[in-house]
Amino acid sequence: MTSRPRRAIVALVALPLLSGCAGGLFGTAGPDYQLSPLTAAAAWQAPQPHAGSTQKLAGWWAQFNDPALDAVMAAAQAQSGTLAQAAAAIERARADAVAAGVAGLPSFDAVTSANRAAFTFFGPPAYRTQTQVGLQSSWEIDLFGSLARQREAVQATLDANVAAWHDARVSLAAEVANAYLNFRHCEIQSAQAATDAQSRAATARMTAAAGKAGLQSSATVALAEGSAAEASAAVAQRRAQCDISVKGLVALTAIDEPALRQRLAQPGAAKLPEPQQFRIESIPARVVAQRPDVAAAERRLAAASADIGHAEADRYPRLTLSGNILPTRLTISPGPAFSLTTWSIGPSLVLPLFDGGRRTANVEAAKAHYAASEAVYRAKVRDAVREVEETLVRLDSAAARDADTATSARGYRANLAAAQAKLQAGLGSVLELEEARRQSIAADATLVSLAQERIAAWIALYRAAGGGWEPEPSNRNSP
Repeated sequence: MTSRPRRAIVALVALPLLSGCAGGLFGTAGPDYQLSPLTAAAAWQAPQPHAGSTQKLAGWWAQFNDPALDAVMAAAQAQSGTLAQAAAAIERARADAVAAGVAGLPSFDAVTSANRAAFTFFGPPAYRTQTQVGLQSSWEIDLFGSLARQREAVQATLDANVAAWHDARVSLAAEVANAYLNFRHCEIQSAQAATDAQSRAATARMTAAAGKAGLQSSATVALAEGSAAEASAAVAQRRAQCDISVKGLVALTAIDEPALRQRLAQPGAAKLPEPQQFRIESIPARVVAQRPDVAAAERRLAAASADIGHAEADRYPRLTLSGNILPTRLTISPGPAFSLTTWSIGPSLVLPLFDGGRRTANVEAAKAHYAASEAVYRAKVRDAVREVEETLVRLDSAAARDADTATSARGYRANLAAAQAKLQAGLGSVLELEEARRQSIAADATLVSLAQERIAAWIALYRAAGGGWEPEPSNRNSP
């Protein structure tokens, strides 16, 4: 290669470096994105639970000390189609980011060709053989930041997809925890319903015997039989609900139903999982900022801002440098062989003149998309605050009712004990005892339902507080 083409290639490589990687050679079109401030209140309006110790929310379900819950949670995360789709979106965004990152670099392609031709001039034919092996290059100079804005947009989209994957994990964990909680609650309700049915059946038998002896009216006997039948139907209904809950867990975890039932039937498992409480940050903006859905909306807003600059830069001139070096060997048979090298280098400038307003319309469309994205982002922030406030109210309500409900259950248990003592002393009746037993069962059921409500509120607070997700630099965010 002679010095002249070598210097030309060096110029082709060096000139775009002057534009740098951060923006265009003559500036960067469009607005520079700035993080919009969170529009959250200065303090929570609902009471906050501060009875527990501060802890990270990530992996919170492990604090339940429930092996069955840990197993279904792990299986659900491994088999979730939603998580798989979110992960695939991340991979697509990463590929787009790679493509955008190299758009400002030169492209080099090796070129090779060979052909053979025959020709004649009223005599014996002559043959020409031509071979070429060379290099060609093209490089778009980012004059006004079109490529820079494109890189910003695809990087922000990648960050948004990573946050969306975390949000899918948080949502899935809350869904699985609630499904598991509902199953355990159903188990307890089913056992309580069976106890109630046994009590009513005993009452019906004793009432029927008293009716035959003429001590009870036929209406009382019929009422007792109807009550026993109603309780028996309630048992069947509860068992069906528990079976449906198992089917839901099978769908979430992809565990075979027999294996799942065996895992759920472990000794001592038929109880409500008890979470460890945690303190929530007193400043709403800090809680909202750690929510992955809010982070995803903010990153999409950043991408929309970059799209404005990309559309704006499309209205300005575009400069492309291209060049090639093609060593060629030409042989004419019969005849001599020739070797030569051709090269070319030069700019190509495109000046937008008339497009019927298409580029201007693209800029306006990008601005409209940004406005819509900003509205979505601010709505996400408001929804996040609302969700946290609602769960705080639910927790406070459950705590306010806890003492009274426990007192009620203790009172009905004491009444049952008194009825048993009266019967043993010959002063009470079996009917009075069974009535006291049913009241005690109902009070215990209310107590368990309140516990289920409280645990569900803690799960909702975990979800509303972002699930312990913490954003990381985009090059380390990976599912």
